[in-house]
Amino acid sequence: MYIPDYYEFCCRVNIVAGHDALEKIPGLLSAMGANNPMILTDKGVKAAGLVNILVQAVEKGLTIKCIEDDVPPDSDVNVVHRLARIYNETGCDSIIALGGGSVMDTAKGINILVSEKSDDLMQFTGAGALKRKLKPLIAVPTTAGTGSEVTIIAVIADHEKNRKMAFASYFLLPDAAIVDPRMTLTLPPHITAATAMDALAHSVEACTMLSKNPLSDAHAKEAICLIKTHLLDVIANPSNKEGRLALATAATLAGVAFSNSMVGMVHALGHSFGSVCHIPHGSCMAILLPYGLEYNLHKIEDRMGELLFVLAGPETYTKTPKEQRALKTIAWIRQFNQDICTATNGMHATCFKDIKDQDQNRRVPEEMLPDIALTALGDGAAFYNPEDTDYDDWLMVAKAAWEGVSLDRTKIKIG
Repeated sequence: MYIPDYYEFCCRVNIVAGHDALEKIPGLLSAMGANNPMILTDKGVKAAGLVNILVQAVEKGLTIKCIEDDVPPDSDVNVVHRLARIYNETGCDSIIALGGGSVMDTAKGINILVSEKSDDLMQFTGAGALKRKLKPLIAVPTTAGTGSEVTIIAVIADHEKNRKMAFASYFLLPDAAIVDPRMTLTLPPHITAATAMDALAHSVEACTMLSKNPLSDAHAKEAICLIKTHLLDVIANPSNKEGRLALATAATLAGVAFSNSMVGMVHALGHSFGSVCHIPHGSCMAILLPYGLEYNLHKIEDRMGELLFVLAGPETYTKTPKEQRALKTIAWIRQFNQDICTATNGMHATCFKDIKDQDQNRRVPEEMLPDIALTALGDGAAFYNPEDTDYDDWLMVAKAAWEGVSLDRTKIKIG
């Protein structure tokens, strides 16, 4: 096992998990001196009845000042500013973020503004801009994928500039993460699949990028085991509460892992496909994961080979010659994606050209690939990628993932 000469690992989030975890929220907030929260969510979560479940679980111990559900699928800087004003006007003292990654990131953005008493979120972009603890934030994930409930990262879109802005600070960590399977029971199969593949991408990149370490590896590999064991079963049996809890636990484990080891090419390019063509992040991760691994193969072959043991099991790992294990890891992920596609009746895409809108038009026109590659150049996740990248590299990987063909590794400029 690779052990770096120096590494850091931190998880300050109080993780409360189980079938009745929601009921613990009033006590958690009370211990932080807060009892007037804003509940932040989105319209899909509210329509699924999850807000009602949350309110019933916490209303006896809290005074809910407002419930705001106007969070878009991609967090938006203008929405963050507007909701921060509502937070201040209604006298809130904390936030309960109920939703997926966009809701979590929006909540973190709001918390920056209300805690810093600022009206300009952009002055806090990047790492290290926050210098003190923010107001109480409870994260309640409704998708088993993003891991935002335990990460130091927020990604908020500036749609006017077609760019996603990253914020990084230990002060962005929620005070508590509530992992309750009731919150994911209503997820349809294709969203269950996409969000779980987001967690798988977090885990695999956590094990293979430059800042990997033994502690992040332990969290990531356990997450991989849970996903590969339970995902297809939950797709077939959506009401399986134990499987739902396993996937939610995997997402949290993966979030802890990549928050400490960071991610690379897969996420950098995924952010670009998402910001330019508005493709859901989990779908981007599922499609891009094998291509990012192919690109980095010459730098991370041993690390990828180790993952075959976790993904395919000890028998396959032992029978596979060492020099073939990394390639077999990539093949396993491709087959897993194909199995998910079959299990969701084709709703889980395995390449970008197959993603269609309601009118059956391609949501990622091929002529948009140069813009996507150009956007990827400025993404901070590329900093942790094992191999250096330039515009031609991003375009090459984007084209392969669009077409759904293996990468031509003879064209990779090895640094």
